[in-house]
Amino acid sequence: QVQLRESGGGLVQAGDSLRLSCEVSGGTSSGWSMAWFRQAPGKEREFVTAISSTNGMAHASGSMKGRFSTFGDSAKNTVYLQMNSLKPEDTAVYYCARRNFAVNSNNKGAYEYWGQGTQVTVSS
Repeated sequence: QVQLRESGGGLVQAGDSLRLSCEVSGGTSSGWSMAWFRQAPGKEREFVTAISSTNGMAHASGSMKGRFSTFGDSAKNTVYLQMNSLKPEDTAVYYCARRNFAVNSNNKGAYEYWGQGTQVTVSS
């Protein structure tokens, strides 16, 4: 059974950077996609970015474009979300998710496994 555990959230100021981690345990699928989503209060869960085992990338778009990126460390079974130039509107719970299929998707329904989420709060 695949388990995901996020960490690294917290309270930061506008303009700061923050790196979230998602540690993966269990499961032995050689093909996978790891995605990041976020959910602000009263809003739908929103796709952030994704990376696959074939090094395919689904880049952040919209207000996150150029500021958010993801990368992995296979030795640590960990995927990271690097967030730069944070804005108050980036305040949300951030989730990592995984599917055992090496194609990225921006659809939250495509992902089978989810972490518990980590809160990121950006003050102005």
